[in-house]
Amino acid sequence: MSDEATVQNWATTPPVVPVNIPAPDLRPWLAGNTGIAGAWSFVAERPGPHLALTAIVHGNEIAGATVLDRWLREGIRPARGRLSMVFVNLAAFGRFDPDDPTASRYLDEDMNRLWDRATLDGPRRSAELRRARDLRPLIDTVDLLGDLHSMLWKSDPLILTGETEKAARLGMAIGVPPTVVSDSGHAGGRRVIDYDRFADPATEPTAVLIEAGEHWEPATVARMERAAARLLRHAGMAQPGQALATETMPPRPRRARVTRTVTVRSRAFTFLREFRGGEVIPARNTLIALDGEDEIRTPHDDCLLVMPTPIVHRGHTAVRLAQFIDDR
Repeated sequence: MSDEATVQNWATTPPVVPVNIPAPDLRPWLAGNTGIAGAWSFVAERPGPHLALTAIVHGNEIAGATVLDRWLREGIRPARGRLSMVFVNLAAFGRFDPDDPTASRYLDEDMNRLWDRATLDGPRRSAELRRARDLRPLIDTVDLLGDLHSMLWKSDPLILTGETEKAARLGMAIGVPPTVVSDSGHAGGRRVIDYDRFADPATEPTAVLIEAGEHWEPATVARMERAAARLLRHAGMAQPGQALATETMPPRPRRARVTRTVTVRSRAFTFLREFRGGEVIPARNTLIALDGEDEIRTPHDDCLLVMPTPIVHRGHTAVRLAQFIDDR
C-alpha cells in the first residue's frame, strides 16, 4: 500500500474559470418550429437522413448554443433530408450567470444520465426528466446526432462514441477533435448517445458526443462549429455557398477504447497529482489515484486519461482509462 501521507489532492474546489464568450440571446428560438420549445427542424426537398445537433444538454455549456444560434441566424438549411437544431436544457440555461458559471449545469439532475427507457417511462419526476420526455419523440426520429459539449477541467478535446463500431466510424469521419474514444458511459445513467435508438449495433441511427474544449473559450466555439460543419458535410447535407466553418485538413484522427471506467466508491477519492485530460501515462501499473484504501493504477502502457475530474462524488466517474487501438 502506498504511503497516503504523500498524497496531495490537487483540487478541493471547482476552478475559477473566466467566461470569455457571451451567452447567446436565445429568445428568438425559444418557441421552436416543431411543437417542442427550443427545437427547430428544416426539411429539404431531396430525401436524406435526419441529422440533429443538440446543445446545452448542460445549461452552462454555452458554446454549443452559440454555434446553433449563429446557424439559425445565418439560415443554414440542409441540401437533403432534415436538419434539427435543439437547445436542450433551456431551464438551466436560463439561470446561467457569468459570475457563477458552474451553478447552472442542471436544475434537478444531470440531463445526460436519463436516456434509458426505464427512466424515461418510469414514475420519477424532475425538471430534466420532464424535458427529456418532451424531446423524446423528436429524438426517436433522428438518424445522425451530434451532441455538443465542453469541459470544465483542463483537457484536450475529443469525441466520445459509446460502444458501437458505427459510432466510432462516424467519429473518425468527423475527425474534429482528432481523438475519438469508444467508451461505455457512466454508472450513474445513460447519455443521449447511449439511448437505445443509437446504441443498438444492429441498427443504423448513430450518435456521437463532441467535447470541443474548455468551457467559455472562443477556440472551443470555433472547434465545435468545425465539427458540426464536418458532420453536415459527411451526411451530404451542406448547401453550396452557406456560411459554414471553413473546411480544413485536420490531423489524422486517433482512436482509443476505454479499458476501465473509474467510478468513485468512497468518500475519500483523490488523485496523486494534477492530471490533464489527454495525458498519456507511459508505464503500466502506475499509481494515479486512491479511492479510500483502493489503489487506482494504469492497466496498460501508454494509458490515455479521459477527462479526469478531481472533485467527484461517490457513484460518479472520476476518470476513464483508455488504450489507443490504431496503428501509430
